[in-house]
Amino acid sequence: MAKKQQEQRADEGRKAVFRIPTTAYLAIGLLTVCVTPIALGEIGGFQWLYVFPLALLVFVARTRTVATREGLHVRTVFGQRDLPWSSLKGLAITNKARVRAVLGDDTQVSLPTVRTRHLPVLALVSEGKIQDPSGVLSDEELTGQKPAAETAPDAAAEPAPESAPEPAEPEPSADAERTGGGNGKPAE
Repeated sequence: MAKKQQEQRADEGRKAVFRIPTTAYLAIGLLTVCVTPIALGEIGGFQWLYVFPLALLVFVARTRTVATREGLHVRTVFGQRDLPWSSLKGLAITNKARVRAVLGDDTQVSLPTVRTRHLPVLALVSEGKIQDPSGVLSDEELTGQKPAAETAPDAAAEPAPESAPEPAEPEPSADAERTGGGNGKPAE
């Protein structure tokens, strides 16, 4: 049974989920505690203040971007959208390091919780359909192929000869600079 699940996961390929960190639920709980004295206080009618923590709870739970081999699945509070890799023209980066998907007709779709630091992950999950602009990943890593050096064990590269480091000149001490540089002349 476990082997069957592993094979199924291997067929699905890589998957990356970009969402708001779960520690945000702690902040929502704290907001609820802070709202409670006002909402349940002696002055009635402020129970509607619980709408804010509830709205934040729904926002944190729903908002995410899932990247798979097939494409991107964007989910927001009020909707969701599937974007196959073939429909993407590229990615656009905003001034605030947010990423947007550019479709074939030049419309842009915001990718919630995806930032520029996530671009290598998107390139890895897309298996080379989206290029990594940071250069962190090589083409072999993106497509899942092994580099030629790993496939041919006989062609091991010889290490480059190391040159002996040159001795560095001693730095003058701070006292020597204050007293005239340590060259026997008094400071002016």
